[in-house]
Amino acid sequence: MKIAHLVQTLHPDAPEIGLVDLAGAAREIDLDLVVISLASTSETSQVSALHRLGVPVKELGLGPWDPRAVTRTAQLMRQQGVQLVHTHLPAADVVGAAAAVRNRIPAVSTLHRIENLPADRVDRLKRTAKILARQRFMSRTIAISQAQVEWYRSLGSDTPQDLVLLPNGVTDPGPVDQAERERRRAALGVADGEVLAVSTAPMRRDQGHELLLDALDSLPDGLPLVVAMAGDGPLRPWLESRVDGSDDLTRHVRFVHRHQEPAALLRVADLVLHNARSGAAPTALLRAMAAGVPAVASRVGGVPEIVTNDTGMLVSLHPAAIADALVALTHDDARRQRLGAAARARFLAEYEAVGWARRLHDLYRDVLVPGRAAPVRPPAS
Repeated sequence: MKIAHLVQTLHPDAPEIGLVDLAGAAREIDLDLVVISLASTSETSQVSALHRLGVPVKELGLGPWDPRAVTRTAQLMRQQGVQLVHTHLPAADVVGAAAAVRNRIPAVSTLHRIENLPADRVDRLKRTAKILARQRFMSRTIAISQAQVEWYRSLGSDTPQDLVLLPNGVTDPGPVDQAERERRRAALGVADGEVLAVSTAPMRRDQGHELLLDALDSLPDGLPLVVAMAGDGPLRPWLESRVDGSDDLTRHVRFVHRHQEPAALLRVADLVLHNARSGAAPTALLRAMAAGVPAVASRVGGVPEIVTNDTGMLVSLHPAAIADALVALTHDDARRQRLGAAARARFLAEYEAVGWARRLHDLYRDVLVPGRAAPVRPPAS
């Protein structure tokens, strides 16, 4: 079964789609992948990881909405013997659907976002057009959380035979070496007895970093908590400046090098922080579960389907609520360990990458073999 995954870019700062996780799991099942990127990237970490897993990567080097994209994508899919194209995010959805029509093969698409900001008349018309295009050209639309299913249907899409709930998965990182744990924590200036919380969210306005800093600024004196802020983005200079201007924040916050792999930090963390204002099913929370790390996360979108009272703490988008959760978990080692163990168990049962790949394999087979019903996975408990 030869499947092409079509994306806009493979730059690490792009929305995380999980293709490297899927590629690693695909080796264990009858799933042959090729990844096509409309744009090229100079930051080749994802490209190199896919190559190491034996997955061909084709970068077309095109700009956004280049008129040559459909023809070149269709030609490349024919050369690769692709039987089905799986698209991710709007530009790839449009190009992939048109290329699939040219090649007379089916297309499926994953919804990666919940776009719940107020919409004017033009925005509503655009969303309606997208829904109609999906119904016309996509054999399946994949939602990654129940909250996303409900959001999508609220836009006027009520075709359950085409809308499938199939949450993403991530690779099992396995146990962390104690020497690595000590080395990474020491590099961040985390002393023995201190709790390490990690935020891997991209530094953009919608990710709630200002709420987190407000919460940290209000923590009681002497709280043994270090917060490592990983990732990059346009807000990083402002965040660094704010921390540098506050003795309280300087005591608690460490900025991680831009090229540090966030997943490696999660493996040595005691907590993960997620304060975004929206989210369908944040991959960072899945990676934290895989590492057995409890979360303090905002109660928005599909987050409550991942973080439950058994695996972490859900909080409102308010600094006081975030601060209260941090204080409670910093002082309670036993509770953190209990939540982390439950998170790890839930990951193995529901979000491990091989299981995800098998569910996708079944969906692709159902699309390619007429008459089979689409598998619908029940929402996570």
